[in-house]
Amino acid sequence: MKIQFRPKLFDTLPGYGRGVFLQDFSSGLTVGVLALPLAMAFAIASGMSPSAGIWTAIVAGFLIAVLGGSRVQIGGPTGAFIPIVYAIVTDYGVANLLIATMMSGVMLFAMGALRLGNMIRFIPLSVVIGFTNGIAVVIFISQIKDFLGLPIDALPGEFFAKMTALWAALPSAHLPTVAAAVASLGILLGWNHQARKIAWMRRMPGPLAVLVIMTAANALFALPIDTIGSRFGGIPQEIPAIGLPALELGMLGKLIAPAITIALLGAIESLLSARVADSLIDDRHDPNQELMAQGIANIAAPLFGGFAATGAIARTATNIRTGGRTPLAGMIHAGVLLAVVLALAPLASHIPLATLSAIVVVVAINMGEWHALAPQELRRYSLNYRTILLSTFFVTVVFDLTLAVELGMALASLFFIYRMSDLTRIERIPLEEHYGVEALTRADGSPRILAYSLFGSLFFGAANKLENLLQMQHGHPDVVILDMNKVINLDTTGLDILQTLHRNLGKRGAHLMLCGLNAQPASIVRRSGFQDALGADRITGNITTALVHAQRLSAGEAEIAYT
Repeated sequence: MKIQFRPKLFDTLPGYGRGVFLQDFSSGLTVGVLALPLAMAFAIASGMSPSAGIWTAIVAGFLIAVLGGSRVQIGGPTGAFIPIVYAIVTDYGVANLLIATMMSGVMLFAMGALRLGNMIRFIPLSVVIGFTNGIAVVIFISQIKDFLGLPIDALPGEFFAKMTALWAALPSAHLPTVAAAVASLGILLGWNHQARKIAWMRRMPGPLAVLVIMTAANALFALPIDTIGSRFGGIPQEIPAIGLPALELGMLGKLIAPAITIALLGAIESLLSARVADSLIDDRHDPNQELMAQGIANIAAPLFGGFAATGAIARTATNIRTGGRTPLAGMIHAGVLLAVVLALAPLASHIPLATLSAIVVVVAINMGEWHALAPQELRRYSLNYRTILLSTFFVTVVFDLTLAVELGMALASLFFIYRMSDLTRIERIPLEEHYGVEALTRADGSPRILAYSLFGSLFFGAANKLENLLQMQHGHPDVVILDMNKVINLDTTGLDILQTLHRNLGKRGAHLMLCGLNAQPASIVRRSGFQDALGADRITGNITTALVHAQRLSAGEAEIAYT
């Protein structure tokens, strides 16, 4: 199979001019500034160093822009990865997180190369909303420690142990940290609110504004709170050495599940972000090219000490709102972050961790679709929808995302099978009302010809309905006609039931006829050899032709069948 690799960048180069460049430059500058506090905050919340978050945004953000399938996608670390990355770091360590991230990159690239991008859309909306809201709750819980300044060395990864540790440490909340976090939260919410009314405030994103204000306050007044400098020793003012993380071959098997989780979430979030972007700029992204770019980015970022990255919906939307229209804006965004690291890294030592925690709390609140959990909203949908959404949400919060998605997809599949089975019907056609009783019955009144109309999909989930035909509740006819004009699908289980019906009728000297086969059922009947077993004259285009053949068969062979 030939891999189709054509980044969206190639489509934007023809006709590219100064006006578009100025728009991309302005947008890239704005998004780069916005990405700085988010990258650090997400990294710290994930159990990584702030520099790891920044280099993830630089390396992955640049590669996703250059190689991606969207004109305006901005890539980097996102809030959705926080619970996943934190759990992997807690269970396996940072080095193995980097290995898992690179493994997920290979999986993402393979998904794109095999052109599986559109299959991500098969995940039901109820599953997506359930785990998105669940992740938002997990992110919020993870920030309680730094928001309140609780004296906990490391939060456990397991939900109940985590809540027990937070509850036990709650009386030891550090009041200066609480004050700084509440002040940061108030400034951020206030800035975002006022920015809708005041033009100059919109030029500085809220997360950057609160970061600058609180960092300046801490530098001037030496607040007694934890900072990036006190916990991490600051951010190195240099490009990290490129190298492979330490690899233990014995760990590869254990890292497959975490890698699949990273790849799955990365694929879902990046393609969801690209679809949102398409609606805003009236464009169409290439999902397979986007997955390949995401894969390359997740292979490359760990070489610089970075971790999992994907398309970021908030930063992509900001890019569009500020004028970005080509991948160059994403490339400039990465360049801005690189310039900040090389020029202003020493100032990061004064950034309060409580401020970064407040930023993540707002991100968690904004990412959740909380109206979907409201009782009045849930009542609008079916019990199946509510069961899938709430189960996925609960398992995401209490256990983990992988199990939640598996459960959500399993429930969605089972409910779909049940629904399709429920829609499948088999009804007797009252031939005597149209063709008369004498031509269709024997002297004793028993039927010579029976006809049934089938509706829906004849698959393994509806096999029990086909099996009812085997009981032949209406006597022992010479011919049974199945009108399949309204059957849209036939699988091997349904085919097997038809073959069994044919054999059972044959043992009594009776015949089975099929009519009105659509393309897919006709194909499987032909390819399986069942058409040859029935005979060419036993498959007709409509019920009228089938009845003519059935009367001939009944008249010529009924005496043989019932002597």
